[in-house]
Amino acid sequence: MMTVTEKLRLISKESADIIDFIEEIFNNIKRCEPKVNAYISLDSMEIAIERLMNSMDKGKLSGILVAVKDNISTMYMPTTAGSKVLYDYVPPFDATVVERIKKDGGIIIGKTNLDEFAMGSTTELSAFGPTRNPWNLERVAGGSSGGSAAALAYGGCDIALGSDTGGSARLPASYTATYSLKPTYGLVSRYGLIPYANSLEQISPMARSVEDLALLLEIISGWDKKDATTLGLKRIKLTDISPADLKELRICIPLNLIDIAEKEVKREIWRFIKRLETEGSRIDEIDLAWGKEALSAYYTIALAEASSNLSRYDGILYPTENLGKNYRNHVLLARKKFGFEVKRRILLGTFILSEGYKDRYYVMAARLRRLVRENLMKLVTKCLIVLPTSPTLPPRIGEKIKDPITLYALDIYNIIANLAGIPAISFPIGFSSGLPIGAQLMTEPLGERKLIAAGLSIEELTGLRGMVADAC
Repeated sequence: MMTVTEKLRLISKESADIIDFIEEIFNNIKRCEPKVNAYISLDSMEIAIERLMNSMDKGKLSGILVAVKDNISTMYMPTTAGSKVLYDYVPPFDATVVERIKKDGGIIIGKTNLDEFAMGSTTELSAFGPTRNPWNLERVAGGSSGGSAAALAYGGCDIALGSDTGGSARLPASYTATYSLKPTYGLVSRYGLIPYANSLEQISPMARSVEDLALLLEIISGWDKKDATTLGLKRIKLTDISPADLKELRICIPLNLIDIAEKEVKREIWRFIKRLETEGSRIDEIDLAWGKEALSAYYTIALAEASSNLSRYDGILYPTENLGKNYRNHVLLARKKFGFEVKRRILLGTFILSEGYKDRYYVMAARLRRLVRENLMKLVTKCLIVLPTSPTLPPRIGEKIKDPITLYALDIYNIIANLAGIPAISFPIGFSSGLPIGAQLMTEPLGERKLIAAGLSIEELTGLRGMVADAC
C-alpha cells in the first residue's frame, strides 16, 4: 500500500484520484475492522469525502486520512480514553495536535482503541474490547496505542496519532511492522491529551514509513501557549532530511538488556546489528547497569501521577448521569466504572504517595530517574542507542494480562526514553513465524533530525516500508 508521501506526490502531479485512495481505505476498514477492532468511533466515507471537499489544497495533508488515539480530544466525536467513565464524553475543544492536523488539511476519520486511560501494553484492557493484531488475529497489537497501530497495519488509515508514556506508541509499532517516533519531551503539545502520567507522556506520530513520520511530526510540533510544558520552539523542519551515511553512524548496544530478550527477538536484533556493521557503522558495547531498576522507577512515578490525575473522574466534572443523591454515593457509583487494571494502578499510586511511604518509593524513584537521565546524556551525545522495542514477540490474546508483572515487563526497553525525556524511533527489522519484530534508536534531546536520517537509511536497508498485513 502506498505511503502518504507517495500519495501526495501523485496527487500533486494530478496522476491519481484522491477519491480512489479514500475508497481503498474504507474498503480495508469494512473488510478488517469487524475482526481487528481498531476503532472506537468511526466516521463514514461520505463524511470523509465531504471534509475533503472543504479542505482541498488547504495544506500538506490535504486528502490524507488520519486516525487519532481515543485519549486525544476531538470536539466532533467522543473521546472515551477506552473507559466506561467517559463513555459518551464529547470534549468542547480539539487538542492542539488535532487543530494543527485539520489546519493542514488532514481528515480525521476516527478514534482508535486503547487500553483504558492508556494503562496497558496490549490494548486488551479497553472497555470496548481488545484490538487484535492484523498480522495474526490470535495475537495482541501492543498497547496502549494498539488501535492506531492496527489501523495502520491493515490499511485502515494513512497516518495516525498515538501517545507514548512508556512505549505506548513504540511497542504497538513493533508488534504491527509499523513506525513510531516518541518526540523529545515538550516538542509536541499535550494540550487535549487525557493525562495518565504528565511528566512522561508525549503524543507521538505513527505511520508506515519514516518519511510519513517526519511529515506528521513536523506538522504537530512546536510551542503551544496552552501547554506550559512545550519548549519555546517553532515547528521543526523534518521533511528536508536526507538519509544518513551508515558508515558515519556510531551505535551503542546495551548487552545486559538485549540478553534478557526472547531468543527470536535476540536473533533478529543481532542480525540487524551485523547488517549495520557490514555497512560500515561503528558498533560499541555498553552496560546500562541500572536498566532493570529503571522499570521500577518508571512504574512508581507513573502510578503516582495516575493516582493524582484520575481523581478528577468523580462523576461531577465529567457528568454522564445522575448516579446518586449525595456526593459520596455519587462518586462511589461513578468510580465503579473503572476497569480492574485502572483501579489497581490508582490504588498502587495512592499507596506510593501516602504518608510514610512517599520518601521510600516516590522520592527514591525520582532520584533514580535523575541518575538515568544524567547517565544517558553522557551516551546519547556520542552514539545512537539501539535496543529491541519489545523483549518478546506479540503475545497471544489473554497471555500477559493474567500476570501484571510480566505485562509491565514488556515496557522494559521503552521506559528509558520516557524517564529521560529523549526521543526514540521504532521501526520493523524482520519477522519470526510471520510475527513482526521491531528495534528502536534513542538519541539526545531534540535529536529528531538525527533519528529521521538514520531511520531513512535503515528503512532502505531492511526494505520494510509501507507494509500491510493480510490476516483479515
